[in-house]
Amino acid sequence: MKYINYYNGSTTYRIKKMDTSESKYDRKSELEAFDDTKAGVKGLVDAGLSKVPQIFISPPNTSTNNSNPTTGQFIFPVIDLEAINYNQINRKKVVEEVRDASETWGFFQVINHGIPSDVLEEMIRGARSFHEQDTEIKKQWYTREFTKKVVYNSNFDLYSAPATNWRDTFFCIMAPNPPSFEELPQICRDIIVKYSEEVKKLGRCLFELLAEALGLNTSHLKDMDCDKGLSVVCHYYPACPEPELTLGASKHADDGFLTLLLQDHIGGLQVLHNNRWVNVPPTPGALVVNIADLLQLISNDKFKSVEHRVLANRVGPRISVACFFSTFFLPSSRLYGPIKELLSEENPPEYRETTVHEYATYFTVKGLDGTSALQHFRR
Repeated sequence: MKYINYYNGSTTYRIKKMDTSESKYDRKSELEAFDDTKAGVKGLVDAGLSKVPQIFISPPNTSTNNSNPTTGQFIFPVIDLEAINYNQINRKKVVEEVRDASETWGFFQVINHGIPSDVLEEMIRGARSFHEQDTEIKKQWYTREFTKKVVYNSNFDLYSAPATNWRDTFFCIMAPNPPSFEELPQICRDIIVKYSEEVKKLGRCLFELLAEALGLNTSHLKDMDCDKGLSVVCHYYPACPEPELTLGASKHADDGFLTLLLQDHIGGLQVLHNNRWVNVPPTPGALVVNIADLLQLISNDKFKSVEHRVLANRVGPRISVACFFSTFFLPSSRLYGPIKELLSEENPPEYRETTVHEYATYFTVKGLDGTSALQHFRR
């Protein structure tokens, strides 16, 4: 076997050199070697890597070369939330916009959402600062035990995914049982706490609008604890020497109820709309909102949890902060199935009941393999 060793002054990275004459390679060993460094993709880039290692190369059917993303054919939905504060007529208009976007796109951007721009900017800086601090400091949070409240690693599905994604991730569970202030990384703990509180307020507002869009009582989704859990996930996508060979995040849908995404100016997020990949423009001050699997499940397919992905890029790092509303791995026996008020003889339940824990566990074990976890829970 042919290997290239990279040394960045503290860690040696031993990555297999691609050899097209070889029909097989020991993928598991390479994954373990990468995992053992605890330095992530950033560690490879810092060490001077100029070629994408084979573990990162996407299967041919997921190649970005033939994806033909659209740039002007579709107008990505943008919803101004400021209007809901004026009168009921304006609120009704916003609810209609939320309904239309949730049914047809599964995605929309919100502006005038109430989170100050300086908080958004500080959150991006905080996420970047965590990933760019010394590896030896970051290693104390490196783990694959996803029940921990504070986790840093590269690719949650490293050992099950068809290809490794070009990104590193730090996440923390911020509700309902957050870690103590001292458990959070010192370099970004203040902004994570501040940003989480802002996102929780915005989340409550969005769940009210979504409930009204379903024709339900304003508090219906909140009464179901859809806004009870919150995880803050900070992604770091280093500049990639061969972005056409890999992805920042493979095609997937999210497994919770709702996701709020803060992204920097670089872009790369794409949504699958009408069987075409559509670029999501990185709009300053806006947040991206997307319906997640469990909201599609309880709405009985009324709202759509749509597949999306992130492209790798020669420019970087790209920073994004995804906030997931879900209780994930918290022990709870509460069952979630299609909301009874939405069902009828013409609209029978499409899904069996499940717990959030069962759904999240299935999603995590399955990994980002290009298939929908929802299919496993259909009747």
